[in-house]
Parts: sequence; C-alpha cells; structure tokens
Amino acid sequence: MAVSPSTREQLSQLLPLDNAELDQILSYTRTLPKDQAARHLTDLLGDSPEAAKFIQAFGEDPDVKVATPATTNNTIDTKSARHSAMDNKDSSTDGPPPSYAPPAGLPPALTPRPTSMVAAAKHRHTNKVIDAAHVRARDEQEMQQALQNLQYQYGIYNSDIEPEHETDYYCGCPIHRYQARKWNRYGVQDMWSRAVMYPGEKAYNDNPNQTVFSSNPYRLRVVSPFGYGVSTWGGVSRPVPSYHAQAIHQSIQLNNSLNQEAQAKINDREPKLDIWDEKALDTAMANLTVNGKKVNGEKAPMSRPDEKRRDSTPAVNAALEQPKASRLSSFRKSIGIKSSDERAIAKVEKAADKGNMLRDEILAEENGRWPDEQWRYIVAVYQDKVGMTGKIAQLRAHQPTQYLHLLRAGYFEPIPVAWATQASNPLKFSIEASSGWRGITPAWRGYEDTAEERLYWVLNHREGSVGMRMKPDFISEMNMARARMATAVDPPPLYFSADDTCHLQHTSEGYSKQVMPPPFHAYDRPETPTDDTMILLDVSGSMDFDPVRPIYEQFLITRWTPSTQPKNKDVAKAIIRRFTDAMANHDHQFTGYDLTTFSDKATFIGSVNHRNLNDMWLNVRLGGGTRVMTGWQKVKERHFQKHSESATYHPVYGWQAGPETPMLRLLLLLDGEATDMDEFELDLLGLSWAHVTIFLIGVDGCPHHHRHANELQRIGDVNHHVSFVDAQGNTPERFVTHELLKRHLGYDIPLREFTQMEELPAYSE
Repeated sequence: MAVSPSTREQLSQLLPLDNAELDQILSYTRTLPKDQAARHLTDLLGDSPEAAKFIQAFGEDPDVKVATPATTNNTIDTKSARHSAMDNKDSSTDGPPPSYAPPAGLPPALTPRPTSMVAAAKHRHTNKVIDAAHVRARDEQEMQQALQNLQYQYGIYNSDIEPEHETDYYCGCPIHRYQARKWNRYGVQDMWSRAVMYPGEKAYNDNPNQTVFSSNPYRLRVVSPFGYGVSTWGGVSRPVPSYHAQAIHQSIQLNNSLNQEAQAKINDREPKLDIWDEKALDTAMANLTVNGKKVNGEKAPMSRPDEKRRDSTPAVNAALEQPKASRLSSFRKSIGIKSSDERAIAKVEKAADKGNMLRDEILAEENGRWPDEQWRYIVAVYQDKVGMTGKIAQLRAHQPTQYLHLLRAGYFEPIPVAWATQASNPLKFSIEASSGWRGITPAWRGYEDTAEERLYWVLNHREGSVGMRMKPDFISEMNMARARMATAVDPPPLYFSADDTCHLQHTSEGYSKQVMPPPFHAYDRPETPTDDTMILLDVSGSMDFDPVRPIYEQFLITRWTPSTQPKNKDVAKAIIRRFTDAMANHDHQFTGYDLTTFSDKATFIGSVNHRNLNDMWLNVRLGGGTRVMTGWQKVKERHFQKHSESATYHPVYGWQAGPETPMLRLLLLLDGEATDMDEFELDLLGLSWAHVTIFLIGVDGCPHHHRHANELQRIGDVNHHVSFVDAQGNTPERFVTHELLKRHLGYDIPLREFTQMEELPAYSE
C-alpha cells in the first residue's frame, strides 16, 4: 500500500530521515498488529505529546490494513514455522535452491528465473534496531573523526581520553563546540538506546547538567583522567598519568560488575514457559482451579488432603499451590480483592500472553529478514560454517528474548556486502559505556565498537569453544604486548641479505630483534594448482610516515620518538617483490598476481611481477584511513568474476562460493590495525573458500604493534583460514618471505627449496 504524503510529512517532523527511509518505516509498521505497531513507533519516536498524537492517529487510520503475523505476506503459518530451518538444520540443507542472478555483464551460466533477482532486490526489511542504525549512521563517522581531530589538536594521544576544558561556561573554543555537537545527539542516542535495551534497563548519557537524578553509573564511581582540583587558570586541562591509570582500573572493575549484573537480570526475565509449545500453555491453564472449579467451567476432582496436585508444566506448579479457604474470602471478593488462586491465574495468563507476543515477534522478524528458501539456505550455511547452529537453536528455544534482540541486529546471518563501502554501518558504531552509547548484547561494556562486540560473542558461542574467550582489558593488553616485546631475539643469521631495504637505505646497523613466529603447523589444506593468489596492500597515510614510537608514563602516551628504520611502504614493496618472484618459480604463473590497494577506498592496480613491479608501483597512491573491508570487497569481486561459473550471487549477502569454486589465497600487508579489522575477521569466520596470510609491519619497540599482533594470534588460534607473520624495525626480508610462503602455500617449505624459489624467474616473452 502506498504511503500517503501527509503521513510521511507528519513522521518527518518527528524523525529526520529522507522520504525513502520514512516510507520503509511506515510500510513495515503497517504489517504489524495494532499493539505491536504502536510499540514499534513508541520505540522510535519516544513518548512526547507530539509522538503520542501521531501514534494514536496512525492506529486509527481507516486506510491502514493491519495484518497478523499468520496472514502477512512476509510470514508463514505459526505451526509450520516451528519446524522451519531456524529450529535446526532444515530440509534446505539437502541441496541449495535455485540461485539468484549475477550482476549485469557476467557470464550467462548463472542466469536464473527472471523474477528471483527482481523480488530479492526489491525486498526491504526494517525493525527498530535498523531504523535507529540508519539515524545514527548519518553522522557517526563524522563525530568519530571530529574527536580524533580534537585529540590531535590538543596533544592527547590515548583514544579513550576526551579533551576537557577548565571553564564550565561556553566559550566557543573547539572543545566546547565539540561538546555542543555531542549534546545535540542526545536524541539520536536515546533512540538507539530504546532500540537495543533489554527489558528492565534504563538509558543514560553523560549530560553534565544531570547530576542529582542521573542514572549514569560511571559518574561518581570513575575518576576523571584529568584529576580533581588541578587548575590550569582557564586553559585546557592535561591528563594526569596516575589519575588516568586509576580511571582505567575503576572502569574495568565497573564494566565487569555491570556486565555480570545485566546478564543475570535478562536471564532471569526469560519466559519460564516454553513459548513454542502451545500444549504446555493450554495444559497449565486447564489445570488451574478456583474454589474447586476449573477455569474452563468443569468441576475439579476431589482429592484427599495429603495428596498433591501434579501439573504437567513444572514452571507453574509452584505458583499454583491451593491455599486453605479463608473466612473472609467472600468479603474480599465483594470488594474486588483477588484470591491467591485468581492471582495465580492472572499471572499465568499474563505469562502466556507475553510468550505468545514474543513468539509472534520472532516469527515476524525471521520471515521479514529471510523471505524465501534461498535466503534461509544461505543463512543456514553461514551458521554452520561459523559453528553457531547449536547455540542459535538453544537461544531460540530457551532464551527467546535475547534471541530476538540479536536477531534484530543481524547476528545470525552474513554481513551485507553494502556495509563494506559505507563510511558507517551497524558494525562501526562506537561503544562508550561511560557516555551511555550501548552495544547489542547484555554484556556490552568494555568493547570499543559493535564489530568487536559481535566478534567476541561469536568466538564465545561457537561449537567446540572451551571456556569464555573474554576480550582482554586495556591493562591486560598492554601487559601482554610488553611481555611479547620482551621475547624478541636476533633473527637467524643465515637469512642475511645485503640488498634488504634497511641495508640499502643505511637506516641503522644490523637487523632489529624480532619475535619469532611459532613453529609452522599445516591446519588448512595445502595449495593446489587451481588456487588463486592475490595481494592486498594497505596504502593509508601511515605507510608514508617517518616511523615513530610512543613513550608511555604508566598507560598515558606523553610523546613520540623517531625510530631509525625504513618507511613501511618501502618494506612492503620489497616483500611483494620477493614474494611474487618466489611464487612465480613455484607455480610458473609468470604473468603475475593481482594487486589491490586500499585506504578509504580500494583500487585495483593490475597483475604485478618482477618485470613490471616498478612501473605498477607508480600507480600506487598513498594517503587516507585504513578500511580493510573496502579492499577485501574488491578482492572478492575480482575472484568471483574469474570463477563466476561455479558460484552464485545474492543481492544482499553477495557472492556465495560453490563446491567447485577455487580457493582464494590472499597476502594482506598492513602497518597497523585497520578501523574495521574486527569486521574483516568476523567476515572470514564464515568463509571456507579463502585463506588469508597477513604481514604486519611495525615500529621497533612499539607496544601498539605487539597489541595488534596478539589480537591476530588470538584470531588465528580459532580460525585456521587466517595466519600472520609480523616484523618490527629493520626487517630481515628473506626470513619474513620464507615464513609468509609457508603459511600462504600451506606446507613447511625447507630452506633449500626456499632458496631455489628465490632465484629470479625465467620470464619468457
């Protein structure tokens, strides 16, 4: 049904979105029952008088045709839905249904029935989390960049510290202008909080004007990193190392405490009755009695005083114990006071109503997100590859409230391909516990962003996981980084090469000490002749910077000092040259290997080999941020365009590899942690057709480098399709290349074979 312009205009006054997004919200809301539609709009618009007036008018509109979840086009019958793919592995796993069409211009081998692609492309699903994410994404990246610029301007190098001003009054300085922009987003923050909060939780923010009635638990329990009573005579405050360390300790303790409390509360609020078993609810209601009579009007059987009634539903058995009749029962009934039996009945009826409503919401969300068999097949395969099929089924059956929250946030399906090129998406939202910017799971405090939160949720709930893989807190990360840094030793002398970059540039004498990689173990299958090797290169601005390392005072970075080593771009070029030469001798692919670069956007450079690398390098442009997902998406497109005959394409989830699709073997060169690295690692967990070998370039003696190396090691331990090698300072390039080739090719290459691979390939015209 078309959306009337007047309704859209009224909604636009309450929700500042474009017409397409408003139409999407209204169209989705019209498919809901009236009570669910009203609750959905209340979650989006709040409870202001203007919002309440719009919600009431929307519900009374005679043109709105409300459908129940059992009759809506996007839903299926309730009983049949309980036996669908989401209960366990359904019949769709016996074989994939017909595929969607590939993008225009690809080979005709994938052309399906003409209606499939059109219907899938037109499908638009929304919910309160998606709607709130659309609003938040409009300026999320801009606000993150504004904070980084402000920190740089005032010489604050720790990302967790926001600059503070000594004066309380507004003076128009950059700090106060940034704070004003933050306060203007409180409406967006409130909308996001209402969308992701669990029952019983309260939203809060860091508004300094709310002191007495603030529900912010961090306000009085975590010290400011700038300390108290430290005056700068109206200037900009400087963080104090001791107060900063104290604030970190207090935040970690409070995060852990609040996470445990929140998880326990939502676990306790889960339905006590099985919402998927109608017979259990019917039996519980049938066994209830009031004054010896059953609720359904039949007379209850007499029982001896020492007999105990046994209900078929243990969850309500304790609540339905029959008390002795009171002499005042008639009087209480006459004045409207319910008996204990009547209260028990009302309690079970209320629980049954809530369970039915929760079940209907889950079914509507599932059928809205995954409208056909192809969708459900892709989702089922993803859950199986990631190893979450059992956990998701357990959540759906026994913790449906948490299941619905995670379902709305897309936790159980592949990452949409459109997110890779967006400046901000639901996996790029900052999580700031002290400011009230929430995550998705009950235990969201302590994560940097929503991607990291989802990544660790998946790692903790995969089949075969032993214990909880908790994200290390900042202090633990720093301690582990310094411990790793202390294990560095001199590299093996037999890998010495006079033409290494550090020797040619004479940055300093000898190699830097290196952390030796663990002994190689072939977890993934070895390389085959059909595998496709590609190279993905980070060309962010830091690749061209003069290397510097941070100087810490406790956990506070106070300054930077230069490091005598080549620039990262020069080391990367040398490694690419050695790697491509060795690969050409190995697989005789003398035409070269596809090179793609990325920063804020991705660029395909071409196929590089020993002869054309210098010319191709002239096309490499350095500068910008580090968004690895843009490059990863470009690489995937190149791979599937080569092998499209064995793959299928989905308009939301992108390319899906088939059993005959060759494996992609990717060499990824980074000089630091990408802003979307967690999103990249999360995407790799669901893929079996790609193996990624990462070379991490670092500054000598830099804890940041070793923090990232430890993170990559944790990912590699649970995902054997990912491996990495790192180097710091003056790099022994032959040693690094040997270790990279072992992991890239999937077998332990003897030194003698590696030496033969190093010889210049015999290129032929």
